[in-house]
Amino acid sequence: MALAPRVVITWWRGVDRTLLFTILALIVTGLLLSMAASPAAADRLGYSDPFHFIYRQGVFATLSVAGLLFVSSLSAKGARRLAALALLGSLVLMLALPFIGHEVKGATRWIRIGSFGLQPSEFLKPALIVTAAWLFAEEKRGAPIPGRIIAFGIYLASVALLMIQPDFGQTVLLTLCFGGVFFISGLSWIWVVGLGGLAAAGSAAAYMTFPHIASRVDRFINPESGDNYQIERAVEAISRGGVAGVGPGEGEVKHFLPDAHTDFIFSVAAEEFGLLASLSIIGLFSIFVIRAWMQAMRLTDHFAQLAVAGLGLQFGLQALVNIAVNLNLIPPKGMTLPFVSYGGSSMLALAFGAGLLLAFTRRRPGAYSSRYAI
Repeated sequence: MALAPRVVITWWRGVDRTLLFTILALIVTGLLLSMAASPAAADRLGYSDPFHFIYRQGVFATLSVAGLLFVSSLSAKGARRLAALALLGSLVLMLALPFIGHEVKGATRWIRIGSFGLQPSEFLKPALIVTAAWLFAEEKRGAPIPGRIIAFGIYLASVALLMIQPDFGQTVLLTLCFGGVFFISGLSWIWVVGLGGLAAAGSAAAYMTFPHIASRVDRFINPESGDNYQIERAVEAISRGGVAGVGPGEGEVKHFLPDAHTDFIFSVAAEEFGLLASLSIIGLFSIFVIRAWMQAMRLTDHFAQLAVAGLGLQFGLQALVNIAVNLNLIPPKGMTLPFVSYGGSSMLALAFGAGLLLAFTRRRPGAYSSRYAI
């Protein structure tokens, strides 16, 4: 048997197919919704080709699946080292953003490479989760390194770079994921109270320091205090959809909603395909997160447990935040719906994180406790 087919067969036998097929289902869902939302976005933004965003999303999806399969085929050690390199690269690029970054809507978060915009913070999230998980696990097993101190130092540096951009939404998500991994690693309740207090103080400081954050919170609490055009249109789209939706391509709100193909793609799905499609999307994310956490509990390696639980938390929280914004349950955050929203940098980074998760959950000798059937 040739080496390549043997490697593929070994990978196929070991990979968690529930997670894999759930990810692929979300990517296909994103492509279908892109066909619904992108022509209106292309027309609104002045592109002559109505399929401009659909073609690009197809390219991003293809590259993402290829990257996902490659990363998922790595050994646990190889995946961890790749995450460390990604963390280092993300921090370096974020340091360079004030000098070479591209400003959009008052924030400098992207590096322009031709027509492609790279957002380093998207790759930072899964890389930091995995690296922090390794540092926490190493300290717990007695390695002569101050794992928690180093992890906190990296986290604080990441938060500082995010707030310079500024990007409060990613800061909150990164903080919740980092705190989740820390808690699972054996955090005492004293740390829980202390870190919770620091998080509350940081949020209050952000509210008083950054006018755009204060404006979003004020408009959420008191809608009459400012412009809530996007949120109002999103809620309108969801209410128009009803149970079965108005039909593919028949949605109207997407023609007026500026970010219909990105942050508010869930509203497009709700309008055109109704409550049933919305619940199906939520169901896919639920399956992904529950399966990831189930596998984390079955793993024997403490580092892999922390990394898988943290990565699952990242995907779940990001989806929760996006959907909650669409439903006007929390202030707008400017966060994509994983694998569903249009966006090359986001799609590639999410595929990278999902690939890491699949690599750590692959069945290999001694990876899982014999108490559990796999």
